[in-house]
Formats: sequence, structure tokens, C-alpha cells
Amino acid sequence: MKSLAELAAIREKMKDKVILREGSGEIRVVVGMATCGIAAGARPVLSAFVEGVSKEGLSDKVTVSQTGCIGVCQYEPVVEIFEAGKEKVTYVKMTPEKAAEVIEKHLKGGNVIQEYTISNAIS
Repeated sequence: MKSLAELAAIREKMKDKVILREGSGEIRVVVGMATCGIAAGARPVLSAFVEGVSKEGLSDKVTVSQTGCIGVCQYEPVVEIFEAGKEKVTYVKMTPEKAAEVIEKHLKGGNVIQEYTISNAIS
């Protein structure tokens, strides 16, 4: 960094990503980031949600955050979606590509992708 202006530019560029992780939107996306989740690829999944929600202009209604162990290590990476008045949705074996599809179909369209949920994985 060479100047205060450069630091301010970096801060402005990253502002949306920080807000996504700390916001209070009506929909919460929580990515399991314990050791098992990270080893299974949760970090790129978290990044895909943060960047995708920002890109789609959903940051006013969707908060993306991380948590520790969710308790179903064999299904990592795990993503839970909480919406007021609705049952929690747990997506399993997530990838950045699946995250993009969840953003489009679930977060934007309101349709749960059943084939990616834990209920489909254990049946």
C-alpha cells in the first residue's frame, strides 16, 4: 500500500463482501467451515455464495455467514438456509457450481433444489 487513498479504495471494493457476512437479511445462508468442511471444499463454496449474492444484487435480503461443525461430516460441504416462517433447508455435498444454482433457483426463485438436500442424500 502506498497511500491512504489506495487503502480507501481497497476498503470500498471489499465492503459488499464484509456486509454480506455481517448483515441481517431476511434469508441467512450458513456454510459449515469446521475442519471437515474445509477439507471437503467449503471455502470455495462460501466464496461462491458471497460473490454470487453480491453479483445478483441480493445483499439487501440475503446474509452469508459461516459456522463450525454442523454434525454431518460425511455430507460436507454443508450449507443451511434459514428463512423466517419456513423450515430450514440443508444442502449437502455442495460445490461452487451447485451454489450458483442454489442462488438462482432457491434464493432468487424461491424453489428448494430437492436433489441437493440432506433428505434426498439419506433416503
